[in-house]
Amino acid sequence: MMRKRSPTAICTAAFGAMILFAAVAHAETAATPPQDNSLNFAWVLIAAFLVMFMQLGFAMVETGFTRAKNAVNTMAMNLVIYPIGIIGFWLTGYAFMMGGVSQWPSLGGGEIGHRELSLTIGQHAYGIIGFSKFALIGVSNHPASLAMFLFSLVFMDTAATIPTGALAERWKFKAFVVYGIFMSAFLYPLYSNWVWGGGWLSQLGVNLGLGHGHLDFAGSSVVHMTGGVAALAGAYMVGPRIGKFRRDGAIGALPGHNLPMAVAGTLILAFGWFGFNAGSTLAASDPRIALIAANTALSSAAGALTALLYLWHRFNKPDIAMACNGLLGGLVAITAPCAFVPPPAAVLIGVVAGLLVVWSVIELERRFRIDDPVGAIAVHGVCGMWGALALGIFADGSYGDGWNGVPGPVRGLMYGDAGQFFAQLIGITVNLVVVFGLAMLFFTIVERMVGNRVLVEVEFSGLDALEMGSDAYPHS
Repeated sequence: MMRKRSPTAICTAAFGAMILFAAVAHAETAATPPQDNSLNFAWVLIAAFLVMFMQLGFAMVETGFTRAKNAVNTMAMNLVIYPIGIIGFWLTGYAFMMGGVSQWPSLGGGEIGHRELSLTIGQHAYGIIGFSKFALIGVSNHPASLAMFLFSLVFMDTAATIPTGALAERWKFKAFVVYGIFMSAFLYPLYSNWVWGGGWLSQLGVNLGLGHGHLDFAGSSVVHMTGGVAALAGAYMVGPRIGKFRRDGAIGALPGHNLPMAVAGTLILAFGWFGFNAGSTLAASDPRIALIAANTALSSAAGALTALLYLWHRFNKPDIAMACNGLLGGLVAITAPCAFVPPPAAVLIGVVAGLLVVWSVIELERRFRIDDPVGAIAVHGVCGMWGALALGIFADGSYGDGWNGVPGPVRGLMYGDAGQFFAQLIGITVNLVVVFGLAMLFFTIVERMVGNRVLVEVEFSGLDALEMGSDAYPHS
C-alpha cells in the first residue's frame, strides 16, 4: 500500500533533484578543459604575482652586494623601474611584443584583433614586430589578454632590473629613468616578439627546417640574456667604479655592506622562480608543471653547490656571495630548457652554470676590466646564453609536440636533432648582436644628452647623499 506524499515533500524532492542535476552538470563541465579555462586563468595570474614578488629579491640582492653609502640609490632603482616599466610596457611594449598574437587557447576568450609587421622572402613570412594592442586598446574587455599583459609585464620587469645591479654605485638617476622607458617600451619587446610573439626566430623551424625554431620556455635568452647583454653594454659605457681597477693593474676590493640581506634576497628570488618557470605552461592542467618545478629546484641547488665548493677548494674559504650567484645562475640556465629535459640533465645544467658564474665573474674583471658589483652579467647574460644552448643539447623528445607549428616533440643534439641546436645558436647570436648593438647606441645617445655617470665628488660621497638626498642608515 503506497503512502501519499504531501505537496511539500514532493516539492522538496524535486528541488533536491534539480540541485543534484546542476551539480553533476557543473562537474562535467568543469572536467572539460575547452569549456572552462578558469583554473588556467587563475594559475597564470598567481604565477605573475610570484614573479612580481621577485622584484623585492632583486632589490635586496643588489643592495646587499653594494656599499652602504649607495643603498638608497640601489633600492630606488629597483623600486622605480617597476612603475616606469608598467607604463612603458602598457603604452607600446606589449603591442610590439604580442601585437601579432591572435589568441591564448589555454585561457579562452576566442580570437582577438592582431597585427604583425613582417617581411616576405620567397614564400615565407618573417615577423619583425607586433603592431596592435597599444595601450591595451581593443583588448580592455578581453580577460585573457589582460592576464597575459600582466604575466608578460613582470617578465619584462625582470629583464629591465638586471642592469641596475651591474651599473650600481655610479649610474646617474636621470639616465636610469630614460633607460627604463627604452627597455620597457622597445628593446625587450623587440627580441621577445621574435621568440614569443610569433616573430622570425620562432619560425626558423617552419621556414628553414631548424627544429622547432628558437625555443625558450620561460626566458633564459628572452629575459635574462637580454638583461645581461644590456647590462654589459651599460657597464662598458659607464666605466668602472673609482678604485676598482688601479694603475698598477691590481683589482680593488669594494665589498658589499650587507651579505645577510643579499642571501635573503636570493632565497626570495628562488621562491618566485617557481612562478617564473612553472607558470610559463600557461595552464594549471598541464602535468608538466611537476617536472618543471623539480628541474628548477635541482638546477639551482647544483649551481649553488658547484660555485661554493669550487671556490672553497680554491681559496680554502666558503664564499657565500658566490654561492648566491651560483644558485641564481642555475636558475637562469634551467629557465629555457626546464620543460624539455629530464632531472639528470637539469643537475648537469646547474653544475655548468655554477662554474660559468665563477669563471665569467673573474674573466670580466681580470681580462676585460668590466666592473659589475653584483655579478649580473655573469649570472644573467652568460648563464642565460648557456640555458638556451642547453635546450638545444639535452631536450629529450618527451614534450613540445607541435611547438611553433612544427609537428613532433622537441629533441636536442643528443637526441638526434642538430637543427634545434642551430636554432638555439642563431637565437643567442642575434641577441648578442642586436641587443648589444641597440643598447650601445642608446647609451651613446644618452651620454651626449644628459650623461650616464654621476660626478666624481658624488661617487666619492655616495649617491645617497648627493644624488638622492637621503641616507639609508642615518644613525650609523
